[in-house]
Amino acid sequence: MNAHAAPDSHPYLRAATAGVRHHTRNLLPPGSNADRAHVDVLHAHLTGLHQLLDQLAEATRPPHPAAGRHLATAHTRLWQATAEVQAAFHLLPTASAASTECHPDQLPEGPMVLTICQRHLAAGHAVRRRTTPTDLTSPPRTTACGR
Repeated sequence: MNAHAAPDSHPYLRAATAGVRHHTRNLLPPGSNADRAHVDVLHAHLTGLHQLLDQLAEATRPPHPAAGRHLATAHTRLWQATAEVQAAFHLLPTASAASTECHPDQLPEGPMVLTICQRHLAAGHAVRRRTTPTDLTSPPRTTACGR
């Protein structure tokens, strides 16, 4: 290990990234179809990233406004991706009709269909606090590298 290298200050984020890479390479066989459980986990990952980008944009904006704007734009685009993943979830077939019924004995998590919707609604509140409807429907802005 390099004596001048900083200790890993983001080990969990690096582990999550490595996990996504591993899953993409090894665990999702070519030609396989996504199922609701798979899309639900992906949605949870995206909403976690969304929260992280929200916090990074807010912390970065005061000292570095241009960088903060880029992070805020990424935050908005990630929300759009998260919304599409949630929509895809609801279009995938269920294992059985019973899997979409509400079973209070399964709470606090609840049935998968309610869990993803609750998570999506909670993330949506953060989006509405900092984003206008126009921002959410506008095409992505292209940005050039400032270096």
